[in-house]
Amino acid sequence: MKHTYKIHGMSCNGCRSHVEETLSKVKGVSSVTVNLENAEATLEMETHIPLEKFQEALKNDGGSYSIHNLGETPIPQKAKSKPKGKGTGTFYCPMHCEGDKTYAQAGDCPVCGMDLVEEQSVSSHVQFTCPMHPEITADEPGSCPKCGMDLVPREAAVSEEDKTYKKLLKKFWIAVAFTVPIFLIAMSDMLKHNPLYEVFEQNYWNWVQLLLSIPVVFYAAWMFFKRAWTSFKTMNLNMFTLIGIGSGIAWLFSIVALLFPDIFPPNFKTGHGNVFVYFEATTVILTLVLLGQLLEARAHSQTSGAIKELLKLVPSTATLVVDGVEKTIAIDKIEQGHLLRVKPGEKIPVDGSIIEGESSIDESMITGEPIPVDKHVNDKVSSGTINGTKSFIMQAEKVGSETLLSQIIQMVNTASRSKAPIQKLADRIAKYFVPIVILVSIITFIVWTIFGPEPAYVFAFVNAISVLIIACPCALGLATPMSVMVGVGRGAQSGVLIKNAEALEKMNKVDTLIIDKTGTITEGKPSVEKVETTASIDKKTLVQYIVALNQFSEHPLAEAIMKYGKLQQVPILKVNDFETITGKGVMGTVENKKIALGNTKLFEQLTIEIPKKLSDAVVFEQQQGKTVSYIAINEEAVGYVTIFDAIKETSKKAIKALQDQGIDVIMLTGDNNNTAKAVAEQLNLAHFKADCLPEDKLNEIKKLQQQGRVVAMAGDGINDAPALAQSDVGIAMGTGTDVAIESASITLVKGDLHGIVKAKKLSHSVVKNIKQNLFFAFIYNVFGVPIAAGVLFPIFGLLLSPMIAALAMSFSSVSVISNALRLRKIKI
Repeated sequence: MKHTYKIHGMSCNGCRSHVEETLSKVKGVSSVTVNLENAEATLEMETHIPLEKFQEALKNDGGSYSIHNLGETPIPQKAKSKPKGKGTGTFYCPMHCEGDKTYAQAGDCPVCGMDLVEEQSVSSHVQFTCPMHPEITADEPGSCPKCGMDLVPREAAVSEEDKTYKKLLKKFWIAVAFTVPIFLIAMSDMLKHNPLYEVFEQNYWNWVQLLLSIPVVFYAAWMFFKRAWTSFKTMNLNMFTLIGIGSGIAWLFSIVALLFPDIFPPNFKTGHGNVFVYFEATTVILTLVLLGQLLEARAHSQTSGAIKELLKLVPSTATLVVDGVEKTIAIDKIEQGHLLRVKPGEKIPVDGSIIEGESSIDESMITGEPIPVDKHVNDKVSSGTINGTKSFIMQAEKVGSETLLSQIIQMVNTASRSKAPIQKLADRIAKYFVPIVILVSIITFIVWTIFGPEPAYVFAFVNAISVLIIACPCALGLATPMSVMVGVGRGAQSGVLIKNAEALEKMNKVDTLIIDKTGTITEGKPSVEKVETTASIDKKTLVQYIVALNQFSEHPLAEAIMKYGKLQQVPILKVNDFETITGKGVMGTVENKKIALGNTKLFEQLTIEIPKKLSDAVVFEQQQGKTVSYIAINEEAVGYVTIFDAIKETSKKAIKALQDQGIDVIMLTGDNNNTAKAVAEQLNLAHFKADCLPEDKLNEIKKLQQQGRVVAMAGDGINDAPALAQSDVGIAMGTGTDVAIESASITLVKGDLHGIVKAKKLSHSVVKNIKQNLFFAFIYNVFGVPIAAGVLFPIFGLLLSPMIAALAMSFSSVSVISNALRLRKIKI
């Protein structure tokens, strides 16, 4: 009996293997075949097994995958909280072998064998200690009970990356200490009159080499053999498979040569009658691989440098104000509603609003803009930004993981672990890479044995090992993730937050940009300019009606009307039967009168006639680039409200920069045609569309996509969410709504169009860097493996020593990471 099901949640071959293994353990299943590309699993079973059993098996295994019948839409599973490990966060594979899977503690990736990397995150708890008596610890600031000195925040624990680096460094120097004597003994054989042979015969020196190699093999480099063994057990063949086979065979061969030299044919022996041993090749190879791992560990720590810099912005303490009394508290003790004093030069501890005082705030670490921003009462301030020369009191609104800084760090972590589509080719090749290399190594041995010069077996053996050692599948695996990690971090430093690697890659291909008007092109801070009436009703009463009508609306224009009402000091009347008509306006009953406020579409829907005099007055206002809403009482048009929203200073410059890059910029707005035309003329926009409802924006994007265009959409409102989700790349203004930000692939913290120019430059640089890395990795392996096999020998008489092969392999991954690190310096 055979059934095919759909699998949800797989992203790589590691996922495929994991799902295959989990489903095969279900009782009654005879075979399982999982197709990653189609995301399907074909199961053979003796008797029918209910789908629920397979669902339960995957759920018990961690819940990251789901199985369902073909044609069914999977029910989204509530994401489980990530298991927290030691240090500040969770651990993941830098090559993302198993997608987003994380581990509770440091160790080796079960797929590729590489050291797991620690995710950087904001620490939730701060401890304090005395600088004179480090044994004193406390959860809150205070004074030392021994000497009276102020307690200071305890230095953060050593990261797992630093621990890994120090551990590798110790092993490397141990390996060097034992490898150098082995190398000197082996190389001394090249001297015409070897002074060592005056002390012992060559055979005894071979035994010395064996003894010296034991600490290298069984301590300093033992982890490579453990990883190789794991790769065979799990059948996830990787770089350590090749290192383990190559160096292990060389070492074991040397042991056999020492113990049983007579079993080898003459062409394996030296002029002294001893068999060639390869202890120096084994130890030098392992030491050089250790060096590569050491350099890689150091480079890895730099790839997350952007997040580490952001983490430094989090202060450890804050000044709490209670009844006018100030008290220093740990940052994790801050609660919503707390009043906090921020002194000159201090970092702002959490997100909130200024309630007393004013200052200039340096927000460059979050927005990327170097000019300090003046802040006054009721203005928002964000955690991690730096206060200027004045003091103020703020009210805490978002604390802990809810702060903007925490969300930025989490978004960068998530994006860094995502895979770009360009990585698929490398993943496909990597799947077959190691078996092909092993096959090439075997063929190399056979060819050299048959056609090679004497001693043929020695040449065959050495070249076969060189093939195994020089091949580097990890360079292919690291090519994309390293560039994505560094690029996403660089974007975060400039106020461009990338949700995933796919968005970063697609942004480079965007040829059409759809932009909203309010809050995207304009400041998003509309203000009522005037309220006019053409009827006998007085303006103050009209203002009362529209204020009452807008008290429950969340639209930016409604907020402007409410502020205007407050300035006019009008009472807020009760409204009944309130209704919002998306993209058209609002309506309700105030003092038993039916009030409507909206555009011409709303009045057409309600069949309310607009007098020509009123219409002409409104058109005149609209032609000035202003937004105007009609007002009706009891289905009679009686006036209008004019709202002005200034165009951002950066909008015109940003649009021109995008157009110069060949991007077609189109404005889609819910505003009327006259206002849209006036704004488009100011910005030199050739294409715009007015009176757009949310579905109109959505349909326009679909239409452009059907024409083969790659469309990005920038917006900030709830009505933009469907279009943001439909676009190839959704770009949300950080000043916009949570719904818009959630629907988007890229978020601009500062919330202006210049951020799109930055995102475009960043994506171009990252994609270019990825292609460079993939080119380096492919070319290295394409040329390295044949050269190691000896293709240059018949023409040039050149052979590649296994030790040189090990050096080349060690530096291949480091070169990929180093190239990715260049992205930290790009100007966006």
